[in-house]
Amino acid sequence: PDRKKMSKSKGNVVTPMALFDSYGTDAVRYWAASARPGVDTAFSEDQMKVGRKLANKILNITRFVHGLGELPGPARAADVTSPIDHSMLARLDRVVLEATEAFTEFDYARALERTEAYFWWFCDDYTELVKGRAYDTDDPDGRLSALTALHLALDTLLRLFAPLLPFATEEAWRWSHPTSVHGATWPEPIATGGDTELIMPTLEALAQVRRTKTEAKVSQRAEVADLVVTAPSASRTALEIGSADLRQAGSIRAVTIVPSDATAISCTVTLAAGDGD
Repeated sequence: PDRKKMSKSKGNVVTPMALFDSYGTDAVRYWAASARPGVDTAFSEDQMKVGRKLANKILNITRFVHGLGELPGPARAADVTSPIDHSMLARLDRVVLEATEAFTEFDYARALERTEAYFWWFCDDYTELVKGRAYDTDDPDGRLSALTALHLALDTLLRLFAPLLPFATEEAWRWSHPTSVHGATWPEPIATGGDTELIMPTLEALAQVRRTKTEAKVSQRAEVADLVVTAPSASRTALEIGSADLRQAGSIRAVTIVPSDATAISCTVTLAAGDGD
């Protein structure tokens, strides 16, 4: 960390064996893979902690997706019918192309960076938005679309991460595949024809609802009696498409979309009686 070169004569060499025991092999590999080719890299246990968190999240999200329910057969892009799900997969296609190009150029750090950024978005935003639909047995088509999209994305992400975090991805992959992830084909774009930006207005509205609940010091499960979304005309159609997922994800009884000349979305959140101050 002091930017001095490791040297036996200086007695400051750090060997990896104890680090493997402390953080796990994938975490140490994550630190190494974060180093830009041709650039000096400082030894950092903090980076290894980030890698350990990522490896654990890969296992947790895999367990969560499989726990939502089984698909009637292999995951097929044809079963994805929701424009929200298509939008997520279109964003993933872009990551696949960027990561593939980066690996082709031996820039493994960029491949990791792009895959990791998308992965956290997938976990924290997309999954939270559609998990209500994924549980909803009263909407079989919508549920199948969400489950299929989640499985397709997860399988792609495990293969993108596999060269960099080989042990966590192998463990997660084996929960639903009889053979090794390291023998699987490299992912290609799923190409469902989705609009990469369609999902974003709905996610922005959900983020504002969550923020309001946090500021009111209530549970994220607290009900919202009414949500008024003031949105520019370019975002209104996308919000209408995502409104059903938004209601489920935010525990919202009613959503009203109001047109505006503003360039950004703004939300007025009215918590249900007894759920706020």
